[in-house]
Amino acid sequence: MTFDFRNHSVEKIGGTTMSRLDELLEPLFRVSQPDYGRMFVVSAFGGITNLLLEHKKSGEPGVYAEFANETAEHGWMSALTRVDRAMREAHEKLLSHKGDKQDADDFVRDRIEGARNCLIDLHRLCSYGHFRLSAHMQVTRELLSGLGEAHSAYVTTLLLRRNGVDARFVDLSGWRDEREMNLEERIRDGLSDIDLESEMPIVTGYAQCVEGLMNKFDRGYSEVTFSQIAALTKAREAIIHKEFHLSSADPKLVGADNVRKIGHTNYDVADQLSNMGMEAIHPTAAKALRQAEVPLRVTNAFEPEDPGTVIDEAEAEKGVAEIVCGLHVFALELFEQDMVGVKGYDARTLEILTKHDLRIVSKTSNANTITHYVDAPLSAMRKVEEELAKHYPQSEINVRSAAIASVIGRDLRGLHVLERGLGALREAGIDVISAHQTTRTVDAQFVIHRDDLETCIKTLHDTFMGKGGATAKLEAA
Repeated sequence: MTFDFRNHSVEKIGGTTMSRLDELLEPLFRVSQPDYGRMFVVSAFGGITNLLLEHKKSGEPGVYAEFANETAEHGWMSALTRVDRAMREAHEKLLSHKGDKQDADDFVRDRIEGARNCLIDLHRLCSYGHFRLSAHMQVTRELLSGLGEAHSAYVTTLLLRRNGVDARFVDLSGWRDEREMNLEERIRDGLSDIDLESEMPIVTGYAQCVEGLMNKFDRGYSEVTFSQIAALTKAREAIIHKEFHLSSADPKLVGADNVRKIGHTNYDVADQLSNMGMEAIHPTAAKALRQAEVPLRVTNAFEPEDPGTVIDEAEAEKGVAEIVCGLHVFALELFEQDMVGVKGYDARTLEILTKHDLRIVSKTSNANTITHYVDAPLSAMRKVEEELAKHYPQSEINVRSAAIASVIGRDLRGLHVLERGLGALREAGIDVISAHQTTRTVDAQFVIHRDDLETCIKTLHDTFMGKGGATAKLEAA
């Protein structure tokens, strides 16, 4: 089946922005004069997915984590009740009509109680011993994930309809659907009879499919759904609406008057941002858009007159740094005097890090030392350290807290980023542990002590972007 859509956009709204939905009726949805050539993919309301799964940053257990680990007697039931309450509070703030509130309450009741009964039945089934709960945990995670996006999409549809927009709720979560579909089939089925000229689809950011979005992409699943829809329907443009512009640095760190909107960059830079923990777009989502030749626009939802930042495959302007960012990491250092000329040390380390599902941000090595910079909690790093010590008892293994600050741009040639960056950081009194740049000249990384990260970002931003939003440029030699 081919879609008969023409000159349309596919647009995604993030969770934090979704929680301010009532402020976006006119600036984003243009309810006074609806534009029906647009399709919206929505995330769950802010904080809901954390309650359903686990907190993305702190790791505090949600329903899934409580159910998987049995941290308390039926602790998952209390966690699910907290989700119920949080969902109702979220739509209570957005909906003003009593009928809409009742519809939303009924929707939440159906989904939450349905999930509760499902988990009770699963727990009872696995109590017989012939069935293992561990074999069903990934499906359980998928089930819980879809609850948040289904709720937010339904509430958005109610709100838009109340304000005169012919919105249509498109549920890709597979709720009570016995059919098995892959992701493309699920999308095509959900959008099969949409008329973009007369209705505005509000689509769940989670899509149930045989591949298992959570299994493959974890918390990046909504962007993958969004990008696949844009690619399959051959959208004119894919748009992500955030609460802020994609800027040259965090304005809280360098000052709102000093940052500048990026305006135009490419997918290579977007990949580097993802690697540094900045959620411009999930790398797999970016790949789908890139291959389909669909440009991506990142906008500030609350500044509709501003075109935001376009991400495409356009050739870079040489010698321009576009963004400075950073994150906390742990440096996993493996020193072995007998490593010289011997293969396998790096492979074993990667195997253990992969086993614990830990993300490597960067790595360096020399004749007898391999250092991996890992984005992970300390508890997980200690487990990795213990396992490595068992495999290499003669080695020296250290785990140290650190941070990485990165200068990123489509083409940094001619900027002498390492040289100038090291000089600026030395003048600022910052001790650089390590610094490196790849041959693609798209980023340069500075490893520093964790306490120096904010000062480091500000120093590098001042050095390569200037102050007051003025961009520092050097022509390539």
